Amino acid sequence: MFRKELLIRASRRGLKDITSQVVDLVGAAGISDGMCNLFVRHTSASLVIQENADPAVQADLEAFFRRLVPDGDRIFRHRSEGPDDMPAHVRSAITQVSLSIPILDGRLATGTWQGIYLWEHRSRPRQRKVLVTIF
Repeated sequence: MFRKELLIRASRRGLKDITSQVVDLVGAAGISDGMCNLFVRHTSASLVIQENADPAVQADLEAFFRRLVPDGDRIFRHRSEGPDDMPAHVRSAITQVSLSIPILDGRLATGTWQGIYLWEHRSRPRQRKVLVTIF
């Protein structure tokens, strides 16, 4: 088993591609066939596998979530850290905080157009921790 924590600097709300960092860890682990698990250690960010060829996909996802869970919505009581606080928690709850990706022949078994993304749901810059466990 191999474990490492990635520190990801998210400069703004949106999807940040972390595929290359995960690929590097899979290589460092030296495990030819197994599983890579990623877990984001926060309640206002998430992890997704998404298209990595057209940046419009990420922009469209963010636009959809802005409409679905708008900042400052009056239905939310939790606003301790501003109008984006509770919407960020909702966004995280309806996406995912953990991913499992098979490793085949020492490589992630992702598809041609799949990238691994940290999805930052807060509007201000944050440093996020992603625990990567390879077994």
